[in-house]
Amino acid sequence: MIGVPTPPKPLDPPMVPFAVVGIALWIVAALIMLPFRDELAKAGHGNWLDIAIAGALWGIPGLLTMVVHDRNRRRRRAGAASDSFKTDSPAAP
Repeated sequence: MIGVPTPPKPLDPPMVPFAVVGIALWIVAALIMLPFRDELAKAGHGNWLDIAIAGALWGIPGLLTMVVHDRNRRRRRAGAASDSFKTDSPAAP
C-alpha cells in the first residue's frame, strides 16, 4: 500500500516586516501623489491623497497587532522546542 505523505507544516513567518512595508508603501504613494494633488482634484480624484494617508495611519494599529503576534509566535516556538524534549514514559521510582 502506498503511504500517505504527511502534510507540510504551515508557514509562520515574522509579520512585522510585512506591516512595515505596507505602511511604507502607503507613505510612498502619498508622496508620489502630493505633487499631483491639484490635477487629481480637478479630475475629481482629490481624495486619493487622503486615502493614502489614512492607509498609513491605519497601518499603525496593524503594526502593533503584528508585534504582539510575533511575540506570541516566539513564545509558541519556544514552548514547542521545550515540549520536544519531554517523553511520555513515566519516570522510574
